[in-house]
Amino acid sequence: MSTERQAPDMWVDPQDDPREPDAPLVGERETLLDYLRAYRLSLKMKCDGLDAEQMARRSVPPSTLSLLGLVRHMADVERTWFRQVMADEDAPRHYRTAEDRDADFNGAVADDEVVADAWRRWEDEVANADELVAATDDLGMLAASTARGEIALREVLVHMIEEYARHVGHADLLRECIDGRTGQ
Repeated sequence: MSTERQAPDMWVDPQDDPREPDAPLVGERETLLDYLRAYRLSLKMKCDGLDAEQMARRSVPPSTLSLLGLVRHMADVERTWFRQVMADEDAPRHYRTAEDRDADFNGAVADDEVVADAWRRWEDEVANADELVAATDDLGMLAASTARGEIALREVLVHMIEEYARHVGHADLLRECIDGRTGQ
């Protein structure tokens, strides 16, 4: 059995892609959660094997877009929608300040600790979101927070899928500029 990859420029050979569901998806909840899981995994895959300098590398001047900035941004997006909106927690964003609304990207510097912190926060926020959804039987559950108006959990899940889809597209381009690997 050969260990040679069929598509060495891609993340994994198509038959080995961990984002593919093991069985056909059944129902709204399973479908939404599987798409969200796959996009979260895609973000991780796009960053796999990169050092701090590569994670923090900017796209093109004057943009501050970087893979590290995307991880930090998505940690705050998860936090905002699941902690602040759905659970009505007092959970300020990790990276936004009154002085720097784009601190998630501006503070994405080539430092191993900054990278480790970003992944730790992102993983914590994903775990929190997964726990909230698992503990909720009704995807029609309305947000506890009224500051944003009425919004159901299913709408938040769709928004999260859309948010990840957009940013995974950015990650494809960023990663290709770093080492030529292309998305799938």
